[in-house]
Amino acid sequence: MSVAALATISALALTGCGGRGDSGNGSSSGAAAGFDKNATIGVALPQKTSENWVLAEGLFNTGLKDAGFKPEVQFANGGVTEQQNQISSMITNGAKVIIVGAIDGSQLSTQVKQAKDAGATIIAYDRNLKNTSDVDYYVAYDNFKVGELQGQALLDGMKAKKPNGPYNIEVFAGSNDDANSKPFFDGAMSVLKPKIDDGTVKIVSGQNTQNQAATAGWKAENAQKRMDTLLSGSYSSATLDGVLSPNDTLARAIINSVKQAGKPIPVVTGQDSEVESVKSIMAGEQYSTINKDTSNLVAAAIDMVKALQEGKTPETTSKDNNGTKDVPTKYLDPVIVTKANAAEAYKNNPTLEALTK
Repeated sequence: MSVAALATISALALTGCGGRGDSGNGSSSGAAAGFDKNATIGVALPQKTSENWVLAEGLFNTGLKDAGFKPEVQFANGGVTEQQNQISSMITNGAKVIIVGAIDGSQLSTQVKQAKDAGATIIAYDRNLKNTSDVDYYVAYDNFKVGELQGQALLDGMKAKKPNGPYNIEVFAGSNDDANSKPFFDGAMSVLKPKIDDGTVKIVSGQNTQNQAATAGWKAENAQKRMDTLLSGSYSSATLDGVLSPNDTLARAIINSVKQAGKPIPVVTGQDSEVESVKSIMAGEQYSTINKDTSNLVAAAIDMVKALQEGKTPETTSKDNNGTKDVPTKYLDPVIVTKANAAEAYKNNPTLEALTK
């Protein structure tokens, strides 16, 4: 890839979408004794459901090649079975490290065990691998903090529009097969629950659990259909003040539903800094998003690979419990973005910064 092409990808790099565990530096049995620098490195990515995954493909290919490795980057657009087969193929091809952005982190335990048995190191990327002891490291943005930022943004946005409550809201969650959906939702509800308990905030539909709020497959059409149902069932006369949306794709679907119903647009949160949502924020429609620069997340994963190649233990900042073990984790910090701070938040991203002018 040319320098110009790499610069374009880096400029477009937006976000990675991925609970939180005990803090503290962690080590792992996954630290290898080192391996050849030109080794094959497998990268198993999920379906192309958002811009950040598409960007990650190019960044992994370029970054791993520049570091002297042979990247094998695969998307599993056909679903979980395809991803299982792709990981098995990476094992057959002798991958020394396999980076896994799982479609469903609970359905890959057989494949990651096979990889470990073959001598590979497993790095969970953006989404932790669940209920397995065979994952060595995890690299992600702090997803519980993402939820906290979203919950606070929802409260701040509603207060800015209407200084005195109470406020009527609805809450959306991500897909239940994505391990990140729980920390997003739990983080947000940790901020919202005290306000719900004291009567400042009311979820009019009563749908206040993750299962009730889940959006299968992170699909926009599923979010829009549910929002249509909520509006017709609970807001014939009540005013909707805010909606907790876990990402930008769903946020835009929710806003479309409200527009089609002919109702005022409420405060709507998001995540991923997708181009269309940044445009929406600057236009005064979507209230907020989260900046999770994919280039930083990919770079952190590649840094782990470099350390392993040299026989070193990758740097970690925390631990994330996956149901079986505390996985040594490198957390990156997410940033809340509203119209007020968008120019500053995107000052190192020419494409997004241009949208804030």
